[in-house]
Amino acid sequence: MNTPNKLTIARMIIVPFLVIFLLTGWGGEANRYISLTLFVVASVTDWFDGYLARKNNLVTNFGKFMDPLADKLLVCSVMICMIDLKRLPAWFVIIIIAREFIISGFRLIAAENGIVIAANYWGKFKTASQMIMIILLILHFDGIFVILEQIFIWLSLALTIISLITYIWQNRTVLSMQE
Repeated sequence: MNTPNKLTIARMIIVPFLVIFLLTGWGGEANRYISLTLFVVASVTDWFDGYLARKNNLVTNFGKFMDPLADKLLVCSVMICMIDLKRLPAWFVIIIIAREFIISGFRLIAAENGIVIAANYWGKFKTASQMIMIILLILHFDGIFVILEQIFIWLSLALTIISLITYIWQNRTVLSMQE
């Protein structure tokens, strides 16, 4: 197994620990910083595994499948925890997760027809805004940070919807594909 795939697996292994620290008091006063560190480390492995795979020509079928799955597992797990922590409403998380299922379905149909659909810039902006939002929600500071949390919550929602609509529109031919 190559290094990018090991990093993907490491990201998936980090998720349960992140959830435990988010939802329990195990870390005491340091809980938010332990959670933040786990999230940032997992997020960096996402960037780093892709970089290594492309740079060293280590792209594998395992990586193509598991890397996006690990990303979704990381982001969706934290957002679900934020519902329990009363930092995100359930309807918001449902929209985010629904978008991920729809895009995954599109990619699956396209792949079955020999088409690879690359991520677009709207999806990258969506991901970046979600990562910043999650960092702010994990830290959950007072003052201006409350306003920043709200800005990034709404920005993430808007970019989620825009990226979904753009993705469907740019790949609308996938809807008509037959086996």
